[in-house]
Amino acid sequence: MTIEHYIISSGIKEIIEGSSIGDQFKCIFASEFYYNDKGNAVWPLLAINYTNKTQYLIRINKGALDISDDYNINKKMQDIDKRIEVSNMIYVGDGITDVPCMKLTKDGGGTSIAVYTKNNINTAKGLKEDERINYIVPANYKENSPIDIIVKKKIEAISIINDLKDLSLNN
Repeated sequence: MTIEHYIISSGIKEIIEGSSIGDQFKCIFASEFYYNDKGNAVWPLLAINYTNKTQYLIRINKGALDISDDYNINKKMQDIDKRIEVSNMIYVGDGITDVPCMKLTKDGGGTSIAVYTKNNINTAKGLKEDERINYIVPANYKENSPIDIIVKKKIEAISIINDLKDLSLNN
């Protein structure tokens, strides 16, 4: 099993890419600016918000990572032909703009995790009560934190399920 990390953000792509972990992601889908020949931002090139974030989740699902690839994103595909099944995804969101992706992931058999700070704990609790997510955890990413434990166990579970699928296909 290969683990890949993606970002789907309403934030600015250049800031995310320039972060200390920016090079750890297979692909970053985030808002961008068009720059003139002097390097000045002159116009929004791409704006990502809560309504179109799901497009990027589906791009990851189908393997159509090039945002100009309209053909493969809209092409009918059998689930077996999709690059990453939604059931193999873990979506971590920290805000209300992540709700459609969290719900899509959960409904597709994947795992949705809402992380919270003291400022947005009520939003996270509401998402859990509304059954839009699987888990709510504090925004603490240290080893042995709740999110660390959940993600590692979910990866192990995904691996086991996929191994069992492979066994049933080969028998």
